[in-house]
Amino acid sequence: MRKLLKKREAVDVEAALHTYGDMVYRLALVQMKNPGEAEDVFQDVFLRLVRYKDRIEGQEHLKAWLIRVTVNCCKKQFDSAYRRRTVPMDREIGSEQTYEMELPGDPVYDAVLGLPDDYRNVIHLFYYEQYSVREIAELLGLSETAVKTRLSRARGKLKNTLKGEYGGAGTVQESK
Repeated sequence: MRKLLKKREAVDVEAALHTYGDMVYRLALVQMKNPGEAEDVFQDVFLRLVRYKDRIEGQEHLKAWLIRVTVNCCKKQFDSAYRRRTVPMDREIGSEQTYEMELPGDPVYDAVLGLPDDYRNVIHLFYYEQYSVREIAELLGLSETAVKTRLSRARGKLKNTLKGEYGGAGTVQESK
């Protein structure tokens, strides 16, 4: 007996760009730490969407697909031979003016950017994109236990990093 295949509707790339463009760019920026490289990843992700839009099975699949492709494109950038041979501009120009976008002076955001990639990914997806542990595990190809461990370790690192920034915040001191 033949199974009838359900015909998939092609994804509207322009609608996906408007709906998920900010999310893809933010994730790429958190990974790459450079607006120019984040824009390159952004373009690569949406070019891949144009190429593979017929394989997307719906809106939830589209969002998960975009996140997975963004993470993979960032990893590909980090592994490229070109990137290994380059020197960050801040080393070259010292105190000269750069044309990179100023990141907000938020110490929490700066601390998240300072985390190792594995921890930064789960923190970004959990807190900034509001994914559950189960969804993050599926997106990153990890077990739920691994995601929980990374979240816990990342929170510990953030706590230590921000301890000096917020000192005794949240504690009640007794008056004598």
